[in-house]
Amino acid sequence: MKRRDFLKLGTAGITGAVSTSLGLLSWSPRSFAATISKTFYITDGYIAMPDGVDVYFKGFSDSLSQLNIPGESVIVQQGDTVEITIVNTLSSDHSFVIDGVVDSGIINGGQSKLISFTVNNAGSYMFYDKLNAPFNRLLGLHGGFAVMHAGSSNELYNGSPTFVQQYVWVTNDIDPIWHDEVSRGRTPSSTFNPYYFTINGRTMRVPGHPEYGNPDIDSGYNQQTRLEGSIGDRTLVRILNAGMCMHSVHFHANHVEWLAENGQPRNTVWKKDTLLLPNNIGSLDVIYPYEVPPDSWPQVTKGYFPMHFHDEMTQTAGGGLYQFGLATTIAFK
Repeated sequence: MKRRDFLKLGTAGITGAVSTSLGLLSWSPRSFAATISKTFYITDGYIAMPDGVDVYFKGFSDSLSQLNIPGESVIVQQGDTVEITIVNTLSSDHSFVIDGVVDSGIINGGQSKLISFTVNNAGSYMFYDKLNAPFNRLLGLHGGFAVMHAGSSNELYNGSPTFVQQYVWVTNDIDPIWHDEVSRGRTPSSTFNPYYFTINGRTMRVPGHPEYGNPDIDSGYNQQTRLEGSIGDRTLVRILNAGMCMHSVHFHANHVEWLAENGQPRNTVWKKDTLLLPNNIGSLDVIYPYEVPPDSWPQVTKGYFPMHFHDEMTQTAGGGLYQFGLATTIAFK
């Protein structure tokens, strides 16, 4: 296996395979509230970017031997009690926050904390570390948190358009200079200059590249980022932006149904192919309908189409490596 297929863990002092979040969510409704338990380990290490540069990250990880960027997505139901144990393996202080839901307070270096809370409102949320803002969040201490409408398997909120499957996409903008400064215990003072753009911690590869088509590396082929469906399917995509930059999200083949922005349901569901993704924990909730693309001729029911961002910088890596940025594939099966 290539060196770039591994990460080097800083505090744990061992090497482990790269692990990133679960983007494709499965859900079965319940007639009762439950207690959901989860443990996150705050770990750090280095991950190779598409141009071969190793960049320092921190993450909410599933074990001491992993570095998850972003943290594994959590899905619960209205009324559930959520118990999350945070184990801070680092020497620096951190926190776990879901805006409007829970705030852990400071979790000191080397300490653990159990956080218990009840979720009341359905929707899409980001969990993140608010300390040393915005640096801890940008370095990878973030993830997706989905709350299902009670008793429903296919609604974003009560009475919303329905779906048959759902994904969480967490996007991020990476300035390697800022990451390096934080790794040295410093507060970055330079102007933010993102060089890498990720979706669920991954980036696109192009035909001919040795990592093209590798589902562990290539966001166009990874099952947690790549949308797959057949005619008649409807896919909810919960898009969360951990980064500093606003972005223009563009879906090919069909328009999406725009359900919510920044957690607020829209009064009218519009159909759009391009949407503005707010920055700094901004979010969009959309449904991608698997319908025959209206502009295709002859009409097609199978094929592959892109989802990419229209702001050109996001389609690069390392300041100019084109098509190695934030994008994925929409597959009609």
